[in-house]
Amino acid sequence: MKFRTEINLGNSQDPIEHNQKILTIGSCFAQNIGEYFERFRFNVMCNPFGVLYNPVSILNSFKFVLDNKTFLQEDLVEHDGEWHSFFHHSDFSHHDPKVCLDKINSGLKTTSDFLAKADVIIITYGTAYVYKHIKRNIIVSNCHKIPSKEFERYRLSLERTEKVIEETVNLLKSANENARIIFTVSPVRHWKDGAANNQLSKSTLLLAVDKTINSNKNCEYFPSYEIVMDDLRDYRFYDSDLLHPNKLATDYIWEKFSASMFSENCLTLMKEIAKIIKAREHRVRNVKSESHQAFLKSQLEKIRTLHLKHPHLNLSEDESYFRKQLF
Repeated sequence: MKFRTEINLGNSQDPIEHNQKILTIGSCFAQNIGEYFERFRFNVMCNPFGVLYNPVSILNSFKFVLDNKTFLQEDLVEHDGEWHSFFHHSDFSHHDPKVCLDKINSGLKTTSDFLAKADVIIITYGTAYVYKHIKRNIIVSNCHKIPSKEFERYRLSLERTEKVIEETVNLLKSANENARIIFTVSPVRHWKDGAANNQLSKSTLLLAVDKTINSNKNCEYFPSYEIVMDDLRDYRFYDSDLLHPNKLATDYIWEKFSASMFSENCLTLMKEIAKIIKAREHRVRNVKSESHQAFLKSQLEKIRTLHLKHPHLNLSEDESYFRKQLF
């Protein structure tokens, strides 16, 4: 008997290789997936602007990068003793506006360089709802706890969402025509909108993405939203807030993504990297023991062998971790 509607995914016609450069951008789910790429030692840039939820904010971010924009103090807002950018996460905020601007502008330069050479861009949309700062007449990425009376909140229309996503694709093509774009919709539920409005928001995103991928060859969709809603479909796969998928769920989604999107060579290499990761998690009582010293040397030899076979692979932190324990 079957007790769940499992989603079976085919293999990508253009599978991801481990030596490719990956950029992830979007909601907190994009952050989660980006961390899996980091764990398996991919060359990945994860959410360079911080967490972004709506299509307009993601488009704005790419525009700033590709227009070589330099943020000035007039682009910032001061609130409660700190300076913020309406287009960045609070990680960029600082009590000194110069420090805030330095972090923002150096990040733009780094992102520009990475984006120009990226092989895969993964975009995760969280919501079709946006906040517009009334005085500045801009859709913001982060309200930074500024009083809600300064903002207008509304849901983007389907037509507007389609145009924004299409513009995003065209912009990325102009900067890097060979990059492959993978869209996904976050399974995180925005419950403060209510059940019906959350569904309308997600449906708007899904319909707009579907139209875009059907008219662009370099775009595809990965069903992370559907995997949680229709495959897992159980509150044991959610955190205690009942809104965010828990680690069990994100592990499962990563498993599905890997099997569908990665090449066989990539998957084989990831198994070898997983052994290094597991070795790093090994706990030892006596670092100076002969057995542990032999264990360290064997791990360093594995790293050396992997690097010879895969010159792109950066295991420098792993090598340092084991080497500093040698006596």
